[in-house]
Amino acid sequence: MTPSERRLRLGTRGSPLALWQARWVAGALAATGVDEPELVVVKTTAERFPDQNITQLGVGIFTKELDDALLREEIDLAVHSLKDVPTTIVAGLTLGAVPERESPWDALISTSHTRFIDLPPGAKIGTSSPRRQAQLLARRPDLEVVPLRGNVQTRLRKVEEQGLAGTILAHAGLRRLETEELITELFDCETLVPAVAQGALGIVIRDDDTSMAATVAPLEHAPSRQRVTAERTFLRHLRGGCQVPVGALAELDTNMERLQLTAVIGSIDGTICLRGQDEALPSHAESLGTRLAEKLLGEGAGELLSS
Repeated sequence: MTPSERRLRLGTRGSPLALWQARWVAGALAATGVDEPELVVVKTTAERFPDQNITQLGVGIFTKELDDALLREEIDLAVHSLKDVPTTIVAGLTLGAVPERESPWDALISTSHTRFIDLPPGAKIGTSSPRRQAQLLARRPDLEVVPLRGNVQTRLRKVEEQGLAGTILAHAGLRRLETEELITELFDCETLVPAVAQGALGIVIRDDDTSMAATVAPLEHAPSRQRVTAERTFLRHLRGGCQVPVGALAELDTNMERLQLTAVIGSIDGTICLRGQDEALPSHAESLGTRLAEKLLGEGAGELLSS
């Protein structure tokens, strides 16, 4: 069977959230007239070592095996949470489309339905994200952060089993899995700047596959691409990844005429927290990310990232 005669093969991780995202993309492609793709589940490094701290697993722990499958032409496209995709994409691959972004915010799920500011002193919060830990401790140094990994359902179960006061999860994932009723509080940028590209999906394809580029093009959402470009450029210029305590969020004004980028870099213990903000035309998203990164590097961000 020639490539033109078979269904597209869409690569995905096997978690409930990853499968939801892959099925959403498959449905969106089908709505454009493409035969609904076949889902191909690929196990990644992150899933093979579910209890190991993500900072010890290296870059691309959520994407490497899917990248390899694409390069070997075992799949035709891969769907990721874009926050998991390294800011420098593997040679031979490209970000073919960024669909419209879901909510970028972080959400608190508290077992006592208590807002973050009202958690009792010494309360234990479960998260393995250095970004979340740094910002939470900057606000509440009295809290204890406990490592917590796994998919959404696993983390919620571990909160109960370990007697934690709560955990922090991405709002987008909770919405996609229809578990928003568990949310105690949504954080804003004053307390917790989101991860780079949080809430956005990334469709990765081979960079020489012009047919696939045309196939996924209808799923592209230009404002979302502009926002994540500013954030990802910022992170790339810092030479950071999902293992470092960096957050960034780009937002368009109501007239879609200005792009404002807010970023934070902190020490893992929360004692230092550098914040910055800048804005530009949406068409200047890359230069905006570079400029804000340079500003924070000049204020000592490099020392934080290398510590």
